[in-house]
Amino acid sequence: MTRQLYRAKKLFDGYRFKENSTFSIAQGQISFDTSGESGSVEELNGLVVPGFIDVQVNGGGGAFFNAEQSINCLEKMVRAHGQFGSTVLMPTLITDKVEVMAAAADCVAQALAQNQIGIVGIHFEGPHLSHPKKGTHSEHYIRPISEEEFAIYARQDLGIKMVTLAPETVPIEDIERLVKLGVKVCIGHSNADFDTSIRALQAGVDGFTHLFNAMSAFTSREPGVVGAALWDDNSWCGLIVDGHHVHSTSAKLAIRTKQRGKMMLVTDAMPPVGTDDMEFDFFDGRKVIRTGDRLNSTTGELAGSVLDMASAVRNTVNDLDVSLAESLRMASLYPAHYLNLTRKGHLTEGADADFVVLDDNYYAKSTYIAGQKL
Repeated sequence: MTRQLYRAKKLFDGYRFKENSTFSIAQGQISFDTSGESGSVEELNGLVVPGFIDVQVNGGGGAFFNAEQSINCLEKMVRAHGQFGSTVLMPTLITDKVEVMAAAADCVAQALAQNQIGIVGIHFEGPHLSHPKKGTHSEHYIRPISEEEFAIYARQDLGIKMVTLAPETVPIEDIERLVKLGVKVCIGHSNADFDTSIRALQAGVDGFTHLFNAMSAFTSREPGVVGAALWDDNSWCGLIVDGHHVHSTSAKLAIRTKQRGKMMLVTDAMPPVGTDDMEFDFFDGRKVIRTGDRLNSTTGELAGSVLDMASAVRNTVNDLDVSLAESLRMASLYPAHYLNLTRKGHLTEGADADFVVLDDNYYAKSTYIAGQKL
């Protein structure tokens, strides 16, 4: 059989490092059984690793999902983050009007129906949040869950559905209802105490959005949301490793404390990723201003990031003293486990051919999604 063959001088399959691995790709899946196959061999010079999976992406390539709910917007985001090794995105809509939520859902449903690469679902970050922990979200749109929103969350054409909420503002029965609808519920932008957080976990919550940021802190007498996140072994935590959102020692302590396999790197990325843009329009007449690799709203709050996943991996290795293998798992295998994407996050026989070639400094040289080079 004649098929395109690839040879990786170095390869990390999600579990271990290998040398001089030859594989082929058929129907978007990878095979290391190349016996009897012939064809040209493409040399992949660098370290081949599983494609990165980002569960919290607000924008990229100049596109902002809250500003434009279109296929074109999603394509720009995929292309922008693809150049930094991301092969799966959860487009994230922050707190907004219900009409915008419905439009975003329609957009993602269309993308999935058209098999648009890189998109597997949608993440609604809000609007059911805590006012004291709203961060840069617009307080005008923070509200309880209405039947209109439940109708969106109940849709079966959205792929993987995530909702970030504050459990102190959402009744337990509503959390249970979301879980029954197949929604992955995360705690975030929450001022809940430890007991309220634990009850939410018992009701089916399985994640925490951007650990430490916009959530009640761990203290001696009240462990808060952070304490619940680190205490619970069955939930996952997203972590923004950009040097601005979380102090390196706090991040190190969280990684050391949390059950292994449950910490995911996320970007919380905004439109400037992949561009030279220095600002963009935001809610309530505000702008978000870029200063180096930091984003702030004109009212002062951190407003997402210009982080990409390859940089998150580098920062985790260089600043947090985490091994390269574990840092890569935090960017690929562990988020794949969280999203139940069984054929992604690893490069073993039959896995999806989503992979990245990194240089010696862990910058992305090239990215492949379903075997197709971006």
